Amino acid sequence: METASENKIIQAQGRFDFLGKITVRSQFGGYGLLANGIMFAVVSDGELYLRANNKIENLFRSRGMSNLVYAKRGLPVLLRYYWVDSTLWEDECTLSHFVTRAYQGAKAEVLSKKGPTVRLKDLPNLSASLERLLWKVGIKNAAELRREGAKRCYLKLRALKCSLGINVLLALAGAISGHHYAVLPLLMRSELIEWFEIHIHSPNITQFETA
Repeated sequence: METASENKIIQAQGRFDFLGKITVRSQFGGYGLLANGIMFAVVSDGELYLRANNKIENLFRSRGMSNLVYAKRGLPVLLRYYWVDSTLWEDECTLSHFVTRAYQGAKAEVLSKKGPTVRLKDLPNLSASLERLLWKVGIKNAAELRREGAKRCYLKLRALKCSLGINVLLALAGAISGHHYAVLPLLMRSELIEWFEIHIHSPNITQFETA
C-alpha cells in the first residue's frame, strides 16, 4: 500500500468512525472503505472518492466533484465515485453529511439487491388492474416503483390512460410510503394535491375513482 493512500485511509478511519469500524479491501486498483460491510468510498492514489447513487449524484456534481476514472482492459471507465478535494476534506460538517449520504445510498442499493422482489399488487392501495397498468409502462416491481417515485409513475400512467384521477397518484404515494391513501401524512397529501392541481389541471381533484 502506497504511503499517500495509507495515510488517507488512516485519516478516513478516524474521521468516519461515526459509521462504525471502517474496514478496507482492494477495489478498482485502489482501496475500498467499508462500514458494516457496505462500501461507501474508495481511496486511489492518496485521494478519497465517495460513492454515489441516483439520489445523490447530482449533489456531488453540483459541488464540482469529478468522477474516479478506472482503466478497464486499457479503456477509461468513469465510476460513480466522486473526488473529495482539499476544500471539502477540510469542511468537516459538509464532508460528514456527504459521507453519511454516500453510506446510506450504498446500503439501500445493497439491501434492494438482497431483498426478495415484491410484487406491486402486494403493496398498499395497488390492485391487480393497477399492477397491470404499471407493467405496461415498464414498472415491474416495488423496487422499480420506489426508484421512479409516485409522480413520475403517475405521469407515465396518465400518458397511457388519461382518465386516471388524483386517487391513483395518492395510491402510488401510499404504496411507496406504506400508507393507505386515506391516511397519508397531511404534508405529503397536501403537496401531492398541489402538484396535481398545477401539473394536471384537473377541474375535480377531490373525486375518487377506481383504477
